[in-house]
Amino acid sequence: MNKWIIGARPRTLPAAIAPVLVASALAGSEFNWFRAALALKVSLWLQIGVNFANDYSDGVKGTDAVRIGPTRLVASGLATAKSVKLAAIISFAIASIAGLWLAVLTSPILIAVGALSIAAAWSYTGGRKPYGYSGFGEVSVFVFFGLVATIGSYYVQTENVTLMSFIVAIPMGALSCAILAINNLRDLDQDALVGKKTLAVRMGDSVARRAFVGLLVIAHTAAIATFKPLTLITLLAAPITFSLARKVMGGVKGADLIPLLGRTGKLQLIFSALFALALAIQ
Repeated sequence: MNKWIIGARPRTLPAAIAPVLVASALAGSEFNWFRAALALKVSLWLQIGVNFANDYSDGVKGTDAVRIGPTRLVASGLATAKSVKLAAIISFAIASIAGLWLAVLTSPILIAVGALSIAAAWSYTGGRKPYGYSGFGEVSVFVFFGLVATIGSYYVQTENVTLMSFIVAIPMGALSCAILAINNLRDLDQDALVGKKTLAVRMGDSVARRAFVGLLVIAHTAAIATFKPLTLITLLAAPITFSLARKVMGGVKGADLIPLLGRTGKLQLIFSALFALALAIQ
């Protein structure tokens, strides 16, 4: 596989697709395919940019020297730190162009939102005091890949923000956090050794596993809490949820958690597709 595809980490991309899909369905008759496409472009390239930025920052810090997870470009020597940093910058630039276009079509406020999103993406593992090393990664993911991505995608199509757009953002944020949570659970021992105090490291193995399951429960509960009867179809994804919860609570560790990362992304895609369908035909 091409090294740049590996570096983009395709398994994490459902976190970028799901919010736009759900927000577009909620927009209903106000759905605008062109603005939705731009929003998707912003979301996807921000996620890819985050992945390259993390690869670069962790690589130059040496925290990826010993890994059991997917290959990292800098740490493995597949690409130079300079080239991976450039890939991150290019990704953020592509997202910025699409975001600026949306700002022109809607509101200049989106420029500030975009700048904050890129700053948060870079600061996750970059800079002198990366907040991802202090246990705040999940908070950032919930805010930017949950609330901002969903509400923002809804806003650019309807030019309005509603309580419902906030509610439907909650399961999107919870499932995006679940992807990060299982990633950090997999790397818990290695992160602890290098002083990377992710939330999983701070909570410990047992609590981190319960927190992962809790995020899945929040996602299902929030979808039903929209009080739209058809959102019950999201329970069709429950078998995947139960399977993930059973394996994680069963004590699967290390490399055996790698396939579960992909399955968590798959859960988010299936869940969001069902959720979007329910919102669209409600």
